[in-house]
Amino acid sequence: MELRNWAPRRWLCPTGSMMLAFISLLSCLLAASEAKVYSRCELARLLQEFGLDGYRGYSLADWICLAYFTSGFNTAAVDHEADGSTNNGIFQISSRKWCNNFDLKAPNLCRMYCTDLLKPNLKDTVICAMKIAQGPRGLATWETWRHHCQGKDLSDWVDGCDL
Repeated sequence: MELRNWAPRRWLCPTGSMMLAFISLLSCLLAASEAKVYSRCELARLLQEFGLDGYRGYSLADWICLAYFTSGFNTAAVDHEADGSTNNGIFQISSRKWCNNFDLKAPNLCRMYCTDLLKPNLKDTVICAMKIAQGPRGLATWETWRHHCQGKDLSDWVDGCDL
């Protein structure tokens, strides 16, 4: 009878990067189960309650335009970049600089996990977006806003919303 070596094989123990990828995927799946896709006017009313209308000189329509072109008003939107970073939530906030996506080298300037930006309750998302808008580039930090919203008549974005 042949004796087998019962020591665990290396492939049975996930490496740190495999575990990180698994945790990241799991957190995205859990966040997706809480997803909310807002209507234009529903989001406009909510962002107005959070005080974004006129914040740093940007109209409510600027914020609604940004949310539409970045995520389609979807709180659980996640875009995976080639470098491993992610853009998260309704404003597609980047893990390269603004949130913690389990990368210890990223600055995490909003001091929150990227998964916090995927919740239907937009409190954390708005707090982080306000911090980004405080920077020298304001909403121009978002390439999407520069291409689709900046310098355009945005009144249709809030028209008919009874604000």
